[in-house]
Amino acid sequence: MTTSLETSAPATGGRRALALAVTAMVFTLLLPPAGLALSVFAFIVAVRDLRLLNRARQGIGMATGAVVLSSLAFVLGAVTTAFQLYFSAELNAYTECRKGAGTVAAQQECSDQLMRAFEEKLGMAWPASVPAPA
Repeated sequence: MTTSLETSAPATGGRRALALAVTAMVFTLLLPPAGLALSVFAFIVAVRDLRLLNRARQGIGMATGAVVLSSLAFVLGAVTTAFQLYFSAELNAYTECRKGAGTVAAQQECSDQLMRAFEEKLGMAWPASVPAPA
């Protein structure tokens, strides 16, 4: 006969899941693919803690916040990763151009090339209200 492994989710009250969700959001902003993976893990832990807290009839505020934050980190990470993959050639060309740009005028030319590359790939003009990358 095997016994189930009891965890201490009610004792932590969802703090562990919330800490993972916050970490996932930070990683999503710094390194989107890593944040994407961590947000999935944070979501799983948050849902698990949410179920255990419901069974123990304890407060579920932190676990609910962790579910929301990890979901937001997942969506943001997915959009950012998709953007980076779709525009990878243009972003790499911009990075290489900026490495060789020694003057302000050369850096501005790199930004103009990036804007033109985005315009060509998207088939629409760069919005006037959006500043060029610096």
